[in-house]
Amino acid sequence: MKRYKHLFEELISFDNLLLAAEKAQNGKRSKPNVVQFMFNMEKELFRIQEELRTQRYRPGAYNAFFILDPKKRLVSAAPFKDRVIHHALCNIIEPIFERSFIHDTYANRKGKGTHQAIIRYQEYASRYPYVLKCDIRKFFPSIDHELLKAELRRKIACKKTLWLIDAIIDASNPQEEHIAYFAGDDLFTPYQRRRGLPIGNLTSQFWGNVFMSRFDHFVKEQLKAPGYIRYVDDFVLFAESKAQLKEWKVAIDGYLDKFRLMLHPRKTQIYTTQSGVPFLGFRVFPYHRTVKKESVRRYTRNLRRKLRLRSQGLLSAQELENGLNSWLGHVRFGCSRRLEYRIYWYLCDKGVGLYTHPRGSWRVLEQ
Repeated sequence: MKRYKHLFEELISFDNLLLAAEKAQNGKRSKPNVVQFMFNMEKELFRIQEELRTQRYRPGAYNAFFILDPKKRLVSAAPFKDRVIHHALCNIIEPIFERSFIHDTYANRKGKGTHQAIIRYQEYASRYPYVLKCDIRKFFPSIDHELLKAELRRKIACKKTLWLIDAIIDASNPQEEHIAYFAGDDLFTPYQRRRGLPIGNLTSQFWGNVFMSRFDHFVKEQLKAPGYIRYVDDFVLFAESKAQLKEWKVAIDGYLDKFRLMLHPRKTQIYTTQSGVPFLGFRVFPYHRTVKKESVRRYTRNLRRKLRLRSQGLLSAQELENGLNSWLGHVRFGCSRRLEYRIYWYLCDKGVGLYTHPRGSWRVLEQ
């Protein structure tokens, strides 16, 4: 396997840092710390370049908070300077690993995403009667630092680049507590091994794919599963029989054990493809898909909260409009016409002035 050296000079080049800053500010241009950084961008980038060149760079503290949608999760926001460095690193090393990823992994990759994963799912569901749906328990909090570093070193041999990778991994803040024992562990092993990547980091999303890449190849090349799709820690395998899927599940349990990961017992099940399977926010059938009822209830609660904020003057029409159109872009991928009507008339009943564009987006009128 080819290992790459001499990456660091390109990583810390001003052109790469400039591109990284432009990527890091997307969707965050109005935040005060981003505005301040971009106002002094040239000075800030030269400072980053010098810190990296002399290896004096140390990651800053995370701003950690919980989100409850769709489930309670700890999210960690890195300082903007660190996010620029994360982008600079990924600009250089992501293409190296991308070449070795299988086609059917869809998270955090250009040209992929949830909708493409669901379209691919339906291709397989129309050909196979059974599907094994799997979920890895506490995926990001469970990623073992030592094992992750070993995976990254399979392709990266540049010492200074590895120094930066290690600095970012080692600076990970404590994640949700998750104690699990694996073959060969003693009583203290789970407490001695460092694990967990911050949800919210660009590097964490990318390294999640790196960490699972050998598993992807195991499923395709050793199990020889004809239909397999993975999105982060959710994955599905298709087969002609339940017996085959049960056999694969045993093999998967054994393989994941080597990486100190385990399947979620409640979320790992065998379904018939014709019955519809909950996958990436939809209930997916071979030839159609619907929005999950749980997603509708969650969005309805969120919408009520936003309407209360707007009535108190704490949410602008533009902010409400952005949220509505983001949600519409998601649900229109399913059979959602009746659901759209329900939300439309609910908003009208609450006194929200709406204008629907011919292209399908909604505009919230100022009161």
